[in-house]
Amino acid sequence: MVIFLKIDSNVFRLHEKDGVCWLTYNALSDIPFIRHAFSTKLGKGTRTVHPMDMSFDHDDPDAVTENYKMLCHAAGFDYTSLVASSQDHHTFVRVCTSQEKGIGIYRAKDIESVDGLVTIEPGLTLCTYYADCTPLFFVDTGTHAVGLAHGGWRGTVGRIAEKVIRTMTDSFGTDPADVVCAVGPNIGKCCYEVDEPCARHFYDLGLDSDRFVFPKGDGKFMADMLECNRQILIGCGVKPENITLGDLCTKCHSDLLWSHRATKGDRGTMCAMLRINPEK
Repeated sequence: MVIFLKIDSNVFRLHEKDGVCWLTYNALSDIPFIRHAFSTKLGKGTRTVHPMDMSFDHDDPDAVTENYKMLCHAAGFDYTSLVASSQDHHTFVRVCTSQEKGIGIYRAKDIESVDGLVTIEPGLTLCTYYADCTPLFFVDTGTHAVGLAHGGWRGTVGRIAEKVIRTMTDSFGTDPADVVCAVGPNIGKCCYEVDEPCARHFYDLGLDSDRFVFPKGDGKFMADMLECNRQILIGCGVKPENITLGDLCTKCHSDLLWSHRATKGDRGTMCAMLRINPEK
């Protein structure tokens, strides 16, 4: 089975191998010491109820394991190197070492709240989950540390991006000016409607909210999670030119990507993967 699908994007590249499709960022692909991937809903032979579901919480664990092994084989990751988050829309960031390999994948979760992962160990693959929420990739070109974070609206207003940068600085000596960040794919400002109590949290961040909160009347607002996270990152010292924002809305591209809102909750889950390449 060969899947033929093109995307209209200036930011991402869509890959296909052995019937499995995944995305990479052009900006991150230029960094030689890392490998990264963002899964899609397209995959050959998947036995999960929702195609290429990467969540053990929603589907048959053995079938989800098959999906991980297919994605890892196609995208060039070692399945045994994975360590996963345990997301609950908070802002705890875990520093990962080789001792955590397998946690959340083929070993039981040992922490109930982990929405960010960082490491400086080569060969360890960080893994986080999405279905409209905002992925954040962090690559320190100085120390070669990396990080991943899950930014739902609660995590975003809780400044999880800032907490990842701070954890990398405290743990690895990261200089924010050396960090390259990529944000998305997520639900875009075209589709992300929130109510007034939610919008108030964005306004309270003290940022240039006119650029990421847009009133539409009747107590409803459209929110731009990409721009909000961009401003938070810049406030942490990340250079604007080192930040790449995605250009694929998960709801608009629900033929390729899982979207909670597009499916009204009847959906699978995608994953982001990021590693420092093993030393040769």
